[in-house]
Amino acid sequence: VRVVVGDVGGGFGMKTSLYPEDVLTAHCARTLRRPVKWCAERLDDFLAASHGRDVTARAELALDGEGRVLALRVDSLANLGAYATPAGVEIQLLVGPWVSTSIYDIPVIDVRIRGVLTSTAPTGPYRGAGRPEAIYFIERLMDAAARKTGIDGAELRRRNMIRPAQMPYRNPMSKTYDTGQFAKVMDEGIALSDPQGFEARAAESKRHGKLRGRGMATFLEWTGADVFTERVTVTVGPGADGGGEIEIFSATQAMGQGLATTYAQLAVDVFGVPLERVRIVQGDTDRGTGFGSAGSRSLFVGGSAVHVAANETVDEARKLAAHELEAAPGDIEYREGRFRIAGTDRAIGLFELAGRQPGRRIVVDSTSTVDDATWPNGCHVCEVEVDPDTGAVVVDRYWSVNDVGRVVNPMIVVGQLEGGAVQGIGQALCEQFVHDPQSGQPLTGTFMDYALPRASLVRRFEMAMDESTPCRNNLLGVKGVGELGTIGATPTVVNAVIDALVRAGVPAARAEALPMPLTPE
Repeated sequence: VRVVVGDVGGGFGMKTSLYPEDVLTAHCARTLRRPVKWCAERLDDFLAASHGRDVTARAELALDGEGRVLALRVDSLANLGAYATPAGVEIQLLVGPWVSTSIYDIPVIDVRIRGVLTSTAPTGPYRGAGRPEAIYFIERLMDAAARKTGIDGAELRRRNMIRPAQMPYRNPMSKTYDTGQFAKVMDEGIALSDPQGFEARAAESKRHGKLRGRGMATFLEWTGADVFTERVTVTVGPGADGGGEIEIFSATQAMGQGLATTYAQLAVDVFGVPLERVRIVQGDTDRGTGFGSAGSRSLFVGGSAVHVAANETVDEARKLAAHELEAAPGDIEYREGRFRIAGTDRAIGLFELAGRQPGRRIVVDSTSTVDDATWPNGCHVCEVEVDPDTGAVVVDRYWSVNDVGRVVNPMIVVGQLEGGAVQGIGQALCEQFVHDPQSGQPLTGTFMDYALPRASLVRRFEMAMDESTPCRNNLLGVKGVGELGTIGATPTVVNAVIDALVRAGVPAARAEALPMPLTPE
């Protein structure tokens, strides 16, 4: 069986599982010995593809008189749908609890999560996969505790944050954080969000008949999917135009996150050749197979593997160059695509060297492993306007500071953060799959019925990155970023809406009881 993948217009988790149609199509093609095409319509996806995040929870936080958290209790019912998928179970009963204490030094936890079978479509991965639910619980509790104790929300969080001196830190779920400067990131996030100007902006909103609220979330994210080994094949040859080409094959899969660009940049860092001389190849199981792209592991694991493979290729080529130049390998220098005997003008180009080899190419098949997961983290702040007459909510401003370790391509990272945040905002304000309560008939089977998040949900984004705390578990120092924005956005927006209502005189208990999504109704 050979699987060839073309352009993928986003993944976000729904495409993780094997669907019956995948197997049936392959079976028909094999049985009939003819090409068979199956194409889902939009309604098929709404009805039969996996759904996400159907969880109801009661969460409690115990604090001492100084605002230090003593214990956390979470009791959840997770809808697994009409039949349980492996990923659907794992996300709710395993992955979510891993980050239930987030960036806080909470000594005691009591986590109870029960998977429930219902009549709905099965639930499965969706951007963040378990972590958004867990972070939502703890960040909602932090704001509720701040109101209850009278301690400022940022100060309450600061008192409970894990300190850099405690790293590496083992949380109550036996997960080890390698690095993190959580208070520093929070301070940067607050400073970016112009807290001094809030009262003036609130007064302006009031003049327009709107309620204004401000919300925050500080949090971390687990990335890597706990699959830490990746294989990369590097081929150096003359190229189609004769000018030379470095082809890099990886079993990770681009699906809108710019992997080809980022991997090529990593290769250029090692080889020192023009970017147009590097070609990234993915999506062909005859070339190589692996775990693929999931759990924000592509750059962290796959990119690290590209870096290792590129260096191994230079080392192998150095030995070949030493033979060609009749010198010891230790005397050979490599720079910008050329090998030179140190202190002389005797040299040979990388592509010329490859052309002299059997098959006119140099091939290196490399397998490498990173040490453990990464723990990107951030502080997200937003201000919302609520129309008291219609209940409509608009996110007026959204700021974030994100510790994603070393940044290879800032434009791609910011795009990931903004896109992820919009998906989280969609969950907070509008996204909901609705069934008729009497018949079970789905009522949101098209984009005319289902409230998809749009760019107009947010008036202004400002995403910043903090690169001062590189990851210690991979050679590049990078941390996963693809799901970080989604995880922080949902509690940030809901906390802001609750803040707007409480400021307007709604009793805190009533405001805090509102369930997502916070639709106008």
